[in-house]
Amino acid sequence: MVASRRLRWLPLALVLIPACARPPFDASAEGQKLLRRDAEWSAAAAAGKDVEKILSYFADDAVMMEPGEPAHAGKAEIRKYVTRMLQTPGFSIRWVSENPVFSPSGDVAYMRGANETTVPGPAGAITTLHGRGVSIWRRESDGEWRCVADIGNDLSPTERSGSSR
Repeated sequence: MVASRRLRWLPLALVLIPACARPPFDASAEGQKLLRRDAEWSAAAAAGKDVEKILSYFADDAVMMEPGEPAHAGKAEIRKYVTRMLQTPGFSIRWVSENPVFSPSGDVAYMRGANETTVPGPAGAITTLHGRGVSIWRRESDGEWRCVADIGNDLSPTERSGSSR
């Protein structure tokens, strides 16, 4: 009798379980969403005023690897780095990312991008550096995309001279 009561719920469970399943992943729509989020992050960094806003785009366990710098792992280390950079006279940064590529589950993505950083040069004069990078993003439990790895590097001498793109 107990077994027959349990079996009465089986048809209902078979209807409800698929209804609770995740909707199909739409890479095109999610790609546009991720590109918008990345552009907002670039704008916040370019404004250079709100460290916490900039950090809000990073996952708690993120790592940041930039040319000439040790890896900055975790938000506390990234906060120190970002704060130091924003306090550097003449510093500014902006970037544009492209072509999000998603994992089969749609929970992880990476994008490549181009960046422009303005910093004081060796003689103190402001100089603009052009680079490229890769960012790896993860969709967090709140549904928001956050960067888990931000890796930048300088262009090669050939790329800087415009001979190769």
